[in-house]
Amino acid sequence: MVQKVNKKKSGIRIFAALLLMAIIAAFAYESIITPGNHQIFEKEYDDKTSLNSSLKIEPDISASISFDKLRSPNVILVRLKDQTALMQKNSEEKIYPASLTKMMTAIVAIENLPDLKEKIKLTNSTFQGLYEADASMAGLKPGEQVKAIDMLYGALLPSGAECCIGLADQIAGSEQNFVKMMNQMAAELGMKNTHFENATGLQNENHYTTVKDLAILLSYALKNDTFRQIFTSSRHFTPPTNKHPGGITFYSTMFEELNNQSIIGGEILGGKTGYTDEAGLCLASLAKVGKQEYILISAGAKGDHYSKQYNITDALTVYNSIGE
Repeated sequence: MVQKVNKKKSGIRIFAALLLMAIIAAFAYESIITPGNHQIFEKEYDDKTSLNSSLKIEPDISASISFDKLRSPNVILVRLKDQTALMQKNSEEKIYPASLTKMMTAIVAIENLPDLKEKIKLTNSTFQGLYEADASMAGLKPGEQVKAIDMLYGALLPSGAECCIGLADQIAGSEQNFVKMMNQMAAELGMKNTHFENATGLQNENHYTTVKDLAILLSYALKNDTFRQIFTSSRHFTPPTNKHPGGITFYSTMFEELNNQSIIGGEILGGKTGYTDEAGLCLASLAKVGKQEYILISAGAKGDHYSKQYNITDALTVYNSIGE
């Protein structure tokens, strides 16, 4: 009889232990998936992968801006805070990005440069084919040694093609290898309709994107403090170099074309222009209207460097519509 009682007590103890273990396991599982602890596990995933899920730009049909007033056939306006597209015009149509390409070049370079103060030497091969292609240049010379950070400013402000090639060679050994990195980032960001063939934006039929994809790119890049600082600068002074003893000044092509024109209830904070015969006049810009930040990507406006800059006038029209 005593033996049976002992067996019964032993069974109860085992059952109680198993029950306790089950309760502890359930509590641990619940604590893992609660919002407060979810962030711990998010870190295991690549930043771009988690970002991609937040960049699903959806239209807000409550916003109304007349397309008739715009010269650009491809436009997207995005409220940066919640990634809401307030207007879209042929936003998923294939376009040629021209020098808007350099936004990708810059962010890939920033994320892969171990030291932004490191000096990069431009060689004769850096400039090969650029003058013949009438590429926009920052004014650097063969043999010049320039800090990486200054070359980033040279790529985004005056749209210097030699800066893009110099950065690409330094980071990946060649422009071709660097372009692979650009396409990899595009894929990671969810830029599904984008393919790059070069780091400069020179015309190539296989070098294409959409304004929606460029909005995804710019939204991501602006989260990087270095990129944002460069993108929102109107000018940049470099220290002396072996070819420019007095340094060199880079001016933003967008701010030059903007020519101090203002918008209602806010200001245009920064931007990058682009142009080729095939791409037309393009612009990627950042503005603050009221308390909100917006990005606007436009492409394909007819004109050239000598005509009225319809990419700029379109930006003023759209941003002013928000402020009205």
